[in-house]
Amino acid sequence: MEMTNSAFILFAAFAGLILLFIFLYFVPVNLWITAIFANVKVGIGELIGMRIRKVPPSVIVNSLITATKAGLDLTTNELETHYLAGGNVPNVIRALISADKANIKLSFKQATAIDLAGRDVFEAVQISVNPKVINTPNVAAVAADGIQLIAKARVTVRANIAQLVGGAGEDTILARVGEGIVTSIGSAQNHKSVLENPDKISKLVLERGLDAGTAFEILSIDIADIDVGTNIGAKLQIDQASADLKVAEAKAEERRAMAVALEQEMKAKTVEMRAKVIEAETEVPKAISEAFRSGKLGVMDYYRMENIKSDTDMRSSIAGTDQGSSGSSAGKGKSGDKK
Repeated sequence: MEMTNSAFILFAAFAGLILLFIFLYFVPVNLWITAIFANVKVGIGELIGMRIRKVPPSVIVNSLITATKAGLDLTTNELETHYLAGGNVPNVIRALISADKANIKLSFKQATAIDLAGRDVFEAVQISVNPKVINTPNVAAVAADGIQLIAKARVTVRANIAQLVGGAGEDTILARVGEGIVTSIGSAQNHKSVLENPDKISKLVLERGLDAGTAFEILSIDIADIDVGTNIGAKLQIDQASADLKVAEAKAEERRAMAVALEQEMKAKTVEMRAKVIEAETEVPKAISEAFRSGKLGVMDYYRMENIKSDTDMRSSIAGTDQGSSGSSAGKGKSGDKK
């Protein structure tokens, strides 16, 4: 009997330990006690429900205590809902406290929407309080006189809480500022006027309203540095002259090729005509013999024709000799002049 009682007592003690462990797991007593001493109403049933819904009670309770001490009126349901939606509850609480202390209008609904949109709501509040300076990359632009200028600007922005959800980010600001700098420099008559008054660029760019539709409000645009680059106008003129020269050379080569082709064509025609002459000359003896047979040509007529032909050949040879001698004498005269 005593053995049975002892076994029952041991079993009861073991079961009690298991139940105590389960109770302490589902009911974080330390958090519950901390909430009571912080005057935050959190029931044991709510803590058990958080465990069942796989919501860390420490995150919700500690965030609720922080918010209550800062004077914010929030509930565990609101914090749980935001956590289950994938939000960062402690970050939202810090953002709400910072906004409240800085007199910035920011509701819990706005803060959770900004957080769920993937933006750091606490950083956004900090930028609203302390404006942020964004350095633009080097922006190259060409003035009207063809001189390239390389400018670098500093853009001071402040977060626009109302536009954080759906508003464009820093990349859009940098792109718009770069575009404005290029436009301002390009509209200048010469690069010297830009170097003398760089503040004109800032004013022109700032007047364009570049922060429209973005998550930031541009406070100022300051030109940090301007360097003179290459002479783009002269380079373009050189490139154009080189292109024109190549075109002229191509056209000259085309004309030369056409002249060579025409020369070859004329030579071919000359050879063709000579062939026709030779062919016609072969018919002359036949015609002469036919004339002899028919009595249309006598012997004396034939001799006179041969004499005329001989005289013609002699004159042609004499004329060719005279031209050759005159050409050689002219060449000697030129060589004498050179001497």
